[in-house]
Amino acid sequence: MLIAIDHGNYAIKTPHHSFVSGLSEHTVKPPMADEILEYDGRYWTTSGKRLSYMRDKTQDERYFILTLFAIAKELEDTGRYSPVEQIQLAVGLPPEHYGVLKDKFTRYFKRDGIIKFVYKDKPYSIMIDKVMVFPQAYAAVVPKSSMVVNMLRVFVVDIGGYTTDVLLLKNGKPDLQFCRSLETGIITMNNEIIRKVGALHDMRIEDEHISAVLSGQDTILPDDVKQTICGATKLHAQDILNQLRELQVDLRSNPAVFIGGGSLLLKPFLEASPLVAKADFVESPNANALGYEMLGRVQLSHRPA
Repeated sequence: MLIAIDHGNYAIKTPHHSFVSGLSEHTVKPPMADEILEYDGRYWTTSGKRLSYMRDKTQDERYFILTLFAIAKELEDTGRYSPVEQIQLAVGLPPEHYGVLKDKFTRYFKRDGIIKFVYKDKPYSIMIDKVMVFPQAYAAVVPKSSMVVNMLRVFVVDIGGYTTDVLLLKNGKPDLQFCRSLETGIITMNNEIIRKVGALHDMRIEDEHISAVLSGQDTILPDDVKQTICGATKLHAQDILNQLRELQVDLRSNPAVFIGGGSLLLKPFLEASPLVAKADFVESPNANALGYEMLGRVQLSHRPA
């Protein structure tokens, strides 16, 4: 079974699921949790508190545990249950890190032998027999290739949890000689907004409050707090565009395709900016995972029987 996973700094995404990149470890089985994963003698639950940013996610086992959660969710959706499920994993890396970390990422996920774990009190046995690693950003526009295939030059800008990644496409093909990564993602913005709201309004807010305000959802936050959130978000969007210009990414003379959950939150401010002449938005926050799945299917179809 092919399973595609986008290992974001803010959230783990599959084609059908999204959950915060957070984990809690327990030495005994927690009594009140619904989603418990038991692996290698330890118990794990997902957490709303995301993990600290790691450029190299292979430093410890936590992203592998999050991967087991993602695999279990996808298997549960299909209703498939066999003594040993063969898994082909399609994952990705930021374009700037792709060449350096691709082989390490592959080794991290491709474990020897059968992997056994228990999810929601149901035992699973899987074997990851193939790992395919693709460039982020490019993968996200694969399902929307009509947006870029006939364009001479287009910049794909992926505003994620911790980073903003930009990739140049020429006639629909990625130019991996031009890919950049900025530490200006939504986590950076949220930390600054939380600090600013605390200083100006003596109020503690969380990431969820910020997302709710920017998404137009109802909250009980006072209007002046909402104004602070929107004002800081506008400044952050402007800062991203200014930093891109310093990298010779001029979106006044080149069209842009914005992807990632961060792009959707910043969309009104990006569209209104005089620094952006033409922008398309990939609306699905699961776009990278969907792209990995499509690219994985193509690669597997070329594999000898």
